Amino acid sequence: MLIIAGHIEIDAADRDAFVEAHLDLVHRARKAPGCLDVAITADPLDPTRVNNFERWESREHLDKWRAVAAAPNTGISFKSNQVMEYTVTNERPPFG
Repeated sequence: MLIIAGHIEIDAADRDAFVEAHLDLVHRARKAPGCLDVAITADPLDPTRVNNFERWESREHLDKWRAVAAAPNTGISFKSNQVMEYTVTNERPPFG
């Protein structure tokens, strides 16, 4: 399993437009084979922060999605990018 998680920072005035521009991508990704979850969301505390979370069954599924994803070109510049990819070797419920 792969997890892609973190956040980007952009101008506060562009944040909602950035999230809105990715709604179709998120909708399509969630229907893609091997996608377990995807979210691109506005942070509730920081007006410059967009949170990114993706969970994929495998590298192969992620690569196939990326080949057809057609992410929108918003023209919005990142001030910073703190999104990383993690390879998961084990999973368990966190509260039980």
